[in-house]
Amino acid sequence: MISDRKFSLLFPRGKEVNYKNLEPGTFHDLGLDTICKEITSEPKEQVVIADVISQLTSDPEVTNYRQDIFEDLKNLPDFSKKLQELFDKIDFNKNFGTIRKSKDEIEGLWYLMHRLNQYRDYITCVDALKECLSDDRIKSAGLKGFKEYVDEVYEDAHFHELKKDLEKLSMETSDIQSVTLGVNLNSRLEAISMGLVSVNSKPFRKSNIVSNIADSLAGGDKINEGNEWDGDMHYRQVDASKDGGFMKQFENLAKFQAATASGNFLVRNQTIASIASGDSASSSTFYLDHILNRMLDTMVKNLKRTLDKYADMAISIIADIIPEFVYYIRLVEFIKKLEAKGFVLNKAKAVAAGDVTMKARGFYNFKLAINLSDPKEIVVNDLDFDLDHRIYILTGANRGGKTTSTQGIGLLFALAQGGAYVPADSFEFAPADCIYTHFPADEDKTMDLGRLGEECVRFKEIFAASTSESLVLMNETFSTTSFEEGYYIACDSIKALLTKNVRTIYNTHMHKLGIDCVEMSKDSAAKAASLIVKSEGGARSFKLEVAPPEGSSYAADIAKKYGVTYEMLTGASDNA
Repeated sequence: MISDRKFSLLFPRGKEVNYKNLEPGTFHDLGLDTICKEITSEPKEQVVIADVISQLTSDPEVTNYRQDIFEDLKNLPDFSKKLQELFDKIDFNKNFGTIRKSKDEIEGLWYLMHRLNQYRDYITCVDALKECLSDDRIKSAGLKGFKEYVDEVYEDAHFHELKKDLEKLSMETSDIQSVTLGVNLNSRLEAISMGLVSVNSKPFRKSNIVSNIADSLAGGDKINEGNEWDGDMHYRQVDASKDGGFMKQFENLAKFQAATASGNFLVRNQTIASIASGDSASSSTFYLDHILNRMLDTMVKNLKRTLDKYADMAISIIADIIPEFVYYIRLVEFIKKLEAKGFVLNKAKAVAAGDVTMKARGFYNFKLAINLSDPKEIVVNDLDFDLDHRIYILTGANRGGKTTSTQGIGLLFALAQGGAYVPADSFEFAPADCIYTHFPADEDKTMDLGRLGEECVRFKEIFAASTSESLVLMNETFSTTSFEEGYYIACDSIKALLTKNVRTIYNTHMHKLGIDCVEMSKDSAAKAASLIVKSEGGARSFKLEVAPPEGSSYAADIAKKYGVTYEMLTGASDNA
């Protein structure tokens, strides 16, 4: 028996995992809503991808487990295609229904026979899945674990019992070719009841012309003595166009030379079923099913009892993994498209938290890459989180790349922890238990508290929820008030974050925060550092560097660009 039926491609089997969910605002701030729509146009798949990426755990084993599965599926496209085809068939069998029945109607023979075929297909799928997962090129613990899981299902006592039962039922159904019905008549020759005479191993064949002529010459439709059938009767197909008496009751069956079915049990009884007045059906198949269900009640119950034993196993056990598999496949497809354009993406490595909690080399913003056609337009950067650089005060020119870089770091964590390759030459990190963003709020969200009040309330909530394993990304926080007030609140916020040792990037125009970060860090083991977007001769380089703020030179660049320096306004430079 399977000791632990739960298996997942998202976390190691048997491991207890605690997740924190990204807030909708954070999901939007990181651009993940846009990215999900780019990965797939199918709304249901977008929901699956968003759900997985939104659930974060700081356990490095989970991240590496996912990264390895992603790598296998990316490197083995033929294996991935076979697996997807098998999963498509299993998912189809799980969700597809082929018979119409009302809400309160019992499951009929044809419905149960479809279920029988589902389980037969399931056996075929599991056999093929077992073979597919035996590919010796598989390296990931996740897919190897999935193979072991399928092996357990295959060897499970219930599964073997299922195979035996289906083989027996299949052998029995192959013998059934026809059923013989008996009709009782009243004095007016109207059908008053119909009964099952026998289920037969041979189909009825229309009698040859000589036999039919002989019967007609001998008296046509003569009346037999008693009701016992000695098997020596000629079979003549009833003409559906005739009318009168019992023919009206039987007209929906008249097109059948024999009532054939793929049922399972040979029966020799005479179960009686009354025919309701005016009984009819839009389809002769479903009408026949209705009649047979009533007359083969015992047979149907036996078949249902056999199939119900497996109702909660078989297909559902493996089918539940399909959404997770689809998640990986769509990510792999999307990453390959970006690689085909020339963008660099690589496998991330998760490590346990220590003094160094991130080393990113050659990283860039994933969302930005999606909107570019030429990889040469990308500017890559390096960045570390360690004890001396636990909080970065990021300053630089307007539209110089501060927000893009801040968002890019958040996407590195989200993608890596989701299992996808990341936009970097290399990325080694301690996973975050959650990512928090404090970006400017929409106007309508600040009506009650005012902009500064809303910012303060939201930061307090983030601070309360964050831990030393979190990642906090702040974009122009506390910039909606005067410089003096904003600086005062920002200083206290940074010092508070340092006491929690929270990895933080705070991009801001308040350059004084960068200048004073050493003073703010003096009483903390973790330190804040100044990070700038370099300006090369007044031009934006989009390159990051750990260095003191370049100060008012940014303002001077903007003033020169828009012609509002004293000299440009007064024309003094022209007169010099």
